[in-house]
Amino acid sequence: MRRRDAIGLIAAAAVGWPVAARAEEDDRVRRVAVLMGIGEHDANARDRIQAFKDGLEQRGWIQDRNVQIDIRWAAGDAERGRTYATELVGMAPDVVVANSLPMLKAVRRETDTIPIIFVQMPDPVGTGAVTNLAKPEANVTGFTSFEYTMSTKWMQLIKEILPRANRVSFLFNPVTAAGAQDLYMRSIQAAAPLFDVRASATLVQKPDELDGVVTALAGEPPGGLIIMPDLFTSIHKDKIIALAARHRVLTIYPYGFFAEAGGLLSYGLDNVDLYRRAAAYVDRVFHGAKPADLPVQQPTKFEMIVNLKTAAALGIAIPMSVLVRADKVIE
Repeated sequence: MRRRDAIGLIAAAAVGWPVAARAEEDDRVRRVAVLMGIGEHDANARDRIQAFKDGLEQRGWIQDRNVQIDIRWAAGDAERGRTYATELVGMAPDVVVANSLPMLKAVRRETDTIPIIFVQMPDPVGTGAVTNLAKPEANVTGFTSFEYTMSTKWMQLIKEILPRANRVSFLFNPVTAAGAQDLYMRSIQAAAPLFDVRASATLVQKPDELDGVVTALAGEPPGGLIIMPDLFTSIHKDKIIALAARHRVLTIYPYGFFAEAGGLLSYGLDNVDLYRRAAAYVDRVFHGAKPADLPVQQPTKFEMIVNLKTAAALGIAIPMSVLVRADKVIE
């Protein structure tokens, strides 16, 4: 059995722990702190939080009745994230949920005892979040945002839409996705020969660098751009989408909310589903489980969204072979 399959079986058993087998409730109000790297005005971020709350409610944890949920939004500001981490840990929560690597790092600076559940981490081992996926061995566990075969899917989509494409660039911020660079490089460069394309990394750390990067890519057709799962790319999605449209760059995005916002096509994990699943781990912690005994989980639910309005504006014909596989088509 492959390691990934074994971890999946263990994780499924952990999440599906029978309610009847859990300890009886006491009268104490549990407290969970949530530190989000993105801003609260982002519609998808609000959907994630609602899914998390729904997941808790399904397990009997009702806001202001037997659980207190404290949420802070860093909106891409690392310093603000560190300030909020100090504030939240100071509230002595039973568990902290941290969205993205920068927010996890901020929380870990404050505590090595309070259970921490991360959500949307590309490479937990490579980034040092955990030492082992199956048995994290510390006060941290959670849910990853990247699965190795996603790279092959992205390459396949680019070649189906633009068969003559001979190069692919993948864009992310090496600071907000620190440690994930090697993972991204390995996965995409492994997939590139299968589709006879040359793959390269495009590293961006500041929003004002995006224009020059996309302009340069547009000057080297034929090819495509892949936006990697990253806090930076999510926060600046509107700017990235606008630049891709202006320069007519074939771009594949990692999350559905990119396509919903006007991106051409997205393929990746359902990040709202991750937060619903994270609620199950919070429930386990409330009932006495330790993060070290809860395996890190990989994505299980993926979705593809095609925006035909954007395709028409770009003059790109989406093949029927792609459309029939799409979970949603925006017309």
